[in-house]
Amino acid sequence: MSYQVLVVDDDIAICEALDRNLRLKGFTVRIANDGEEAISAVETAPPDLVVLDIGMPKIDGIQVTEYLRAQNHMMPICILSAQDEVADRVRGLEAGADDYLVKPFAFAELLARIKALLRRSQEDIIDTVEVGDFQLNQLGRVAEYAGVNLELTKIEFDLLAVLITHMGQVLSRYQLLELVWGYDFEVDSNVVDVFVGYLRKKLKIAGSDQAIHTVRGVGFVFRV
Repeated sequence: MSYQVLVVDDDIAICEALDRNLRLKGFTVRIANDGEEAISAVETAPPDLVVLDIGMPKIDGIQVTEYLRAQNHMMPICILSAQDEVADRVRGLEAGADDYLVKPFAFAELLARIKALLRRSQEDIIDTVEVGDFQLNQLGRVAEYAGVNLELTKIEFDLLAVLITHMGQVLSRYQLLELVWGYDFEVDSNVVDVFVGYLRKKLKIAGSDQAIHTVRGVGFVFRV
């Protein structure tokens, strides 16, 4: 199977390099040079994955990501950015991206990220999961607590789904990186703590503040 990747960047040299290298690895590649072209390309024929630069004129990568997620386009999105702060990475992931890679990058690392995201997107999922007062419709991507919609972002939903389906099992940060983001290689795990924090806040607002427990020096566990 040849996966189709949409590469979006206003830097022609980067687009040409990624086009050439991805094709050599067996991917079908389409190119867009700004946010408007990216949205049009996805709406015309959704790709299997999007590689998306943040810093573009007209509509930037964050706005493109937010728009695509609002329109229920759920293909994996890997953001490229020259900004390396944790806050910048979180901003991209909060918008609905699945991964965030800092420029300049080695093609081998981007390829590993792409393969991880595609592998994650192809995994079989259980349609509905009910644990205590929690209910997850994974195909519809709806999460509820005691009948109240939790209004989670894509990453928050995926994180909650992994924790619930591994209820009672202590998961390390690197296990969560693999199960939620699809990584099977070591990366900075700070983002796990950030998103666990976001998820805890939303659960607390809904009336559940004791579901996600920290196991010091190990990771996190879901218990009800």
